[in-house]
Amino acid sequence: MAGIRPYAADPHFGVREIAWMAVREPIIRELSAALACFKGWVTDADPHIRRLDIEATRPVGVWAKHIAALKEEPAPVLPLLEAVCSDPAKYVQDSVSNWLNDAGKTNPNWVLQVCKRWQEQSESKQTKRIVTRATRNLLSL
Repeated sequence: MAGIRPYAADPHFGVREIAWMAVREPIIRELSAALACFKGWVTDADPHIRRLDIEATRPVGVWAKHIAALKEEPAPVLPLLEAVCSDPAKYVQDSVSNWLNDAGKTNPNWVLQVCKRWQEQSESKQTKRIVTRATRNLLSL
C-alpha cells in the first residue's frame, strides 16, 4: 500500500482516481491488512490521502469491483469513517457520504444508526453535510 501513497497525493485528479482503483483488488484480498494500513493514513494532513482511504474501501465502487465483505458487513470501516465524519475538506466529505450511501443499499439501518449518532455527537456543518448526502436515498432521520 505504501507505494500508492505518492499517487494518492498527486495534484491531478485522474492520477488520484487511478491510485484508489489500483489498490482495490489488494484490499479485497487482504481487507484486514488494508484497513490496518489505512488507520494511519486517515488522519493525514493531506485530504487526498484521507480520501483514498475512504474511496478505496467503498462497498459499491462506481468504477470498481464491489467489496462483498463490506456490502454484507460495513462495520470494519467505521473507525476510518469516524475519523473523517467532520472533515473540513469537501473532497473528503463527498467520499464519506458516498461511502455511506453505498452501504445504505444493503445496510440502511446501519447507515441510519451511524448518521444519527454522528448528528448527536457533532453539530458541525461538515457532519451535517455528510449526513444529508449520505442519507439522500434513505428515509429521513
